[in-house]
Amino acid sequence: MLMQRIIPVSELSHRGFSWVREPEFTPPGKAGGMDACLAQELAPPRAGELRTLLESILESIIGTVNATAGVVRLLSPDGQTLEIIGSVGLSAELQEEAENFVELDCEVNDKATFGHVIHASDISSCDARQNCRYASCRFLSLVACPLEIASMPETPLGILTIYFDVPRDAAGRAMNTIAAFAEVMAATIEHTRINREVWRSERLAARQEIANEIHDSLAQTLTYARMRVSLLQEAVRSDNDELAMQCARDLDEALEIGQKSMRELIRDFRCEINKGGLLPALSDITAEFRSRNDIVLEYHNRLVDFDLPLEYEIQVFHIVREALTNIARHSGATHARLFVDESYGYYVFTIEDNGIGASTFTPVEGHYGVMIMRERAHRIGGKIKVESASGLGTQVQLFFPVPAPDWRKTNE
Repeated sequence: MLMQRIIPVSELSHRGFSWVREPEFTPPGKAGGMDACLAQELAPPRAGELRTLLESILESIIGTVNATAGVVRLLSPDGQTLEIIGSVGLSAELQEEAENFVELDCEVNDKATFGHVIHASDISSCDARQNCRYASCRFLSLVACPLEIASMPETPLGILTIYFDVPRDAAGRAMNTIAAFAEVMAATIEHTRINREVWRSERLAARQEIANEIHDSLAQTLTYARMRVSLLQEAVRSDNDELAMQCARDLDEALEIGQKSMRELIRDFRCEINKGGLLPALSDITAEFRSRNDIVLEYHNRLVDFDLPLEYEIQVFHIVREALTNIARHSGATHARLFVDESYGYYVFTIEDNGIGASTFTPVEGHYGVMIMRERAHRIGGKIKVESASGLGTQVQLFFPVPAPDWRKTNE
């Protein structure tokens, strides 16, 4: 079975309440338990654009300095964890070991590497290695190097770690070369992210232009048509033509529905999502929620590289904001949290609270809650799962398949 990762106690957890464990996710068609765990373990990795680039650089580093393996870890958006985004030279067994390297007693604390120079460490004799159950577990030393933005050296991106099957002194001789490669790797990360922002900004601008066109033409036409309907009703009323009146009323109703739909479309196109993408937008949402509500909101994000079609980002943005709005208005909660992760080949967004439960998503006038959220999720091939019980709070979970690595080819 996979071990549940325990969330560090947040500084925000007070007033006598704390979350016991992370949200659980069971993918569609799975009943959970051992079958779900095996599916997660055996699922092929989805190598995104950035991961492919970083692993290519890793291969070059390993070949150049005669190393054994390498791992790139990036800082999660919530700043709490280092998550593996790419690795080279690790067998299936050692991949599991790599995920635990950060916890080894013999390794220098990774977070101490941020803002410091590259360093070499001896990992040949630490206690954590004595019980290694894999024959190929032969690493003797490592070189750890911080990944930082060149123009902002105080802004950490992650850590590059290269493993050797030679003593530390021999590995140390490669430090200058690894440091040079680390600069290239950091530049690649920053360049990729900037390109994504440019790509996203161009499409947001195009959507804005479309929205302006719709507003200046069709929306005004619909308004004019409704004005003409009133004249039609008056004319028909004078002849007492019941059928014509019914048609006029139907036309009026249809035009009203069309006008409301158009307003919704315009609102979607004129989306206020952060131009930096969904991850900065989620930070904006959480900051706004905290400033407006007396509810403790925790935000945990495990996705160090998150690249989605713009339509996906916009729909997720609206769903998360809708869920948090419902919590603020109806839950009566003291604590809430937003948890973002990837599991079983799905991106999973969990929003939950410790409030009164059952009525959090009860429809009220002008507000349709979960119905609209489900419709948005459907547009991106996802689903919404809601669990709520009186007095036990509410959990809303959005999940959708991770887009294929070549999604840009079909979304340009």
